[in-house]
Amino acid sequence: MSTREGDPFEVWAPDRGRVRVRVGGADHPLRPAGGGWWRSDTTARTGDDYAFLLDDDPTPLPDPRSLHQPAGVHGPSRVYDHTAYTWGDSAWTGRALPGSVLYELHVGTFTPEGTLDAAIGRLDHLVDLGVDLVELMPVNAFGGADHGWGYDGVLWGAVHEPYGGPDALKRFVDACHRRGLGVLLDVVYNHLGPDGAYLPRFGPYFAGETAWGPSLNLDGPGSDEVRRYVIDNALGWLRDFHLDGLRLDAVHALRDSRARHLLTELSAEVDALAAGLRRPLSLIAESDLNDPRMVTPREAGGHGMAAQWSDDLHHALHCALTGEDHGYYADFRPPEVLPRVLRRVFLHDGGYSSFRGRTHGAPVDTAATPGHRFLAYLQNHDQIGNRAQGDRMAARTSTGLLACGAALVLCSPYTPMIFMGEEWAAATPWPFFASFTDPGLADGVRRGRRREFAAMGWAESEVPDPIDPDTRRSAVLCWDEPERPPHKAVLGLYRDLIALRRARPELADPRLDRFTVEADPDGRGLVLHRSVLRVACNLDGAERAFTLDRPARRVLLTSAPEAAAEGARVVLPAESFAVVDTGGPAPT
Repeated sequence: MSTREGDPFEVWAPDRGRVRVRVGGADHPLRPAGGGWWRSDTTARTGDDYAFLLDDDPTPLPDPRSLHQPAGVHGPSRVYDHTAYTWGDSAWTGRALPGSVLYELHVGTFTPEGTLDAAIGRLDHLVDLGVDLVELMPVNAFGGADHGWGYDGVLWGAVHEPYGGPDALKRFVDACHRRGLGVLLDVVYNHLGPDGAYLPRFGPYFAGETAWGPSLNLDGPGSDEVRRYVIDNALGWLRDFHLDGLRLDAVHALRDSRARHLLTELSAEVDALAAGLRRPLSLIAESDLNDPRMVTPREAGGHGMAAQWSDDLHHALHCALTGEDHGYYADFRPPEVLPRVLRRVFLHDGGYSSFRGRTHGAPVDTAATPGHRFLAYLQNHDQIGNRAQGDRMAARTSTGLLACGAALVLCSPYTPMIFMGEEWAAATPWPFFASFTDPGLADGVRRGRRREFAAMGWAESEVPDPIDPDTRRSAVLCWDEPERPPHKAVLGLYRDLIALRRARPELADPRLDRFTVEADPDGRGLVLHRSVLRVACNLDGAERAFTLDRPARRVLLTSAPEAAAEGARVVLPAESFAVVDTGGPAPT
């Protein structure tokens, strides 16, 4: 329920004895309207700046359901009219998640300008790459001068003004749709950021704590309106901004003991909206639970998410390609882990997790669950940005192994996701950064970051200052890299892999019960079976020969020109892959 032209000003503040709205320098009383809601006799006009005053507190507060915050998270809200924007995507019928390739994009570092309008100027690169869906990291209003990751948002329905505000997001989505690109948005409902978190002053929105801040009240007194707040926010992004889906951040932190979980309720409402809009809408969960019920259909007792991120797939790939085995990578060290996880999705599917110190997860029913319900990726914002220096995989892995990793992801039965710049092995890091202006908060973030990595053996001088503007600037993509070696060759390989995935539907076949992986005992040689296609990967530092189960007819794509196939024998140079067509009817 957001304020728009001609509507009364409304706000949910169940525990307050008096509420006023300040518009144009004048204060107007609101009257109780039932259920903890307050409503004014004054009506809104597009462009009006307004703020609420609670009881006798003289501090004007932004609207919890604000759609526009031109003066930042501490300033007044502005009445915004969704109908004023003229859309140009009437021919857009949507983009289904199965078979698609995703591209994770952070607006503030995708271009030097760090705006949605500037990002539009680079969309043709994504079209040429072969991307189907762009996943935007959070664009909700967050505290700070300008730049940050976006996961510390405090006004969930307003587009961060330094990115361009609400009209800029609509222009971006419009531009994507005209190019055949769908758009997903990362949303954060599990906590509030530390700067501008006024929401709890209005009502019982939060109860308890998460590792990042106060935990959403989903099952306590007053939680009916809190749940409605989340669902209405999600539906608003999809309906009013023409988005094609949402990525739900860290849903394991949504503590909900009700008989019907918030995620189940949300997926039902989104499906209903999709039917009305006549285009697919996808909900993708980030979950640390390794619980297949996340993506099990509601009618089968699950939450009905379209997909979830699979960090186990990432960890297995990362460990095999980089050799890192510290922290949570330790369980992924054995050579049999990568082929197992490629086949089964989760390593921790009921067994012991040394990092957690307990058993964890549950197995995926590979006969009933399609692979497109799990996202596979070599890199993402967390797995890069939560490293001390934000170093990408390209900083510690050869281009040959990066190519093998790309082949394993893009030729797998899972939904592939690429992190921006990965497609050309970008040399720029992507460290954590923020721009908090409060000196105490800024210093707390700085010290907390250094303390976290000091426990891992990093010297203070080795950890970038997250508040220093140069840290953000270091993360901005360098757009002349793709034209230079070795980046140009990596980009060409990514394009070729995605094109082959489109040309040969076998590579996107999500049926896990028809997907097999052969692996050498040392785990350095793998062959994926994709119907009549074989994807051979040599992760070793020396040449390796593979004996296929069927004679090779031709090599469709390889990262090494000297790769050779004769009969059922394929010889690959060190750190290379080949996609081989064995021809004939597909195996049954």
